[in-house]
Amino acid sequence: MTILVVSGTGTEIGKTIVTAAVAAASGGRVAVLKPAQTGVAPGEHGDAAEVVRLAGGEVTALELARYPEPLAPATAARRCGLAPVRPHEIADAAQKLATEHDLVLVEGAGGLLVRYDDEGATLADAARLLEAPVLLVAAAGLGTLNSTALTAEALRARGLACPGVVIGSMPAEPDLATRCNVEDLPVAAGAPLLGVLPAGAGSLRPADFRARAASWLAPELGGVRGMR
Repeated sequence: MTILVVSGTGTEIGKTIVTAAVAAASGGRVAVLKPAQTGVAPGEHGDAAEVVRLAGGEVTALELARYPEPLAPATAARRCGLAPVRPHEIADAAQKLATEHDLVLVEGAGGLLVRYDDEGATLADAARLLEAPVLLVAAAGLGTLNSTALTAEALRARGLACPGVVIGSMPAEPDLATRCNVEDLPVAAGAPLLGVLPAGAGSLRPADFRARAASWLAPELGGVRGMR
């Protein structure tokens, strides 16, 4: 998987931390591409920079656009009068990075079908241009099965491969629904469970994060964790 798209079932579920963990566990030359960073002012720390901080300074980071308001990319671009990011621009940037790196991680904004422009283009359209697999990051708790099943169905409808699902933030003391979801999420996704990240992983010291990243991920993502 020279290019891997990282998407999710929604926002604030751990996509950036999962991206950082995959980057840290990969063991090769890694680039992270953030097509549209929203909710961050010029000069502020964005998601791509956070991946570099956690995974290591040798990771290459690239943003294509930055919009100050924390909104869907299309809305954020329109409100601040800046150009939106188009799928072909995402694909072109990822392909260029792939010529110089072993792995390119393309981290989306929000969920899979969030709009990037007013014509309705989404991260899925960029993944189709790239013919790249889409790693699905899901929440751990109640309600995640439905959103995961819907996202997986959208992937299949577009002919996009999903190598697996990763739980972005597992609480230290999971409730009954969360414990059951560990078993049920692969069924909902129609794809194997490839990782479980503990809640608060992004708050670890970068050295500790890098040392532990492989233990959270299955071998398919460069990790050592055994998955049921």
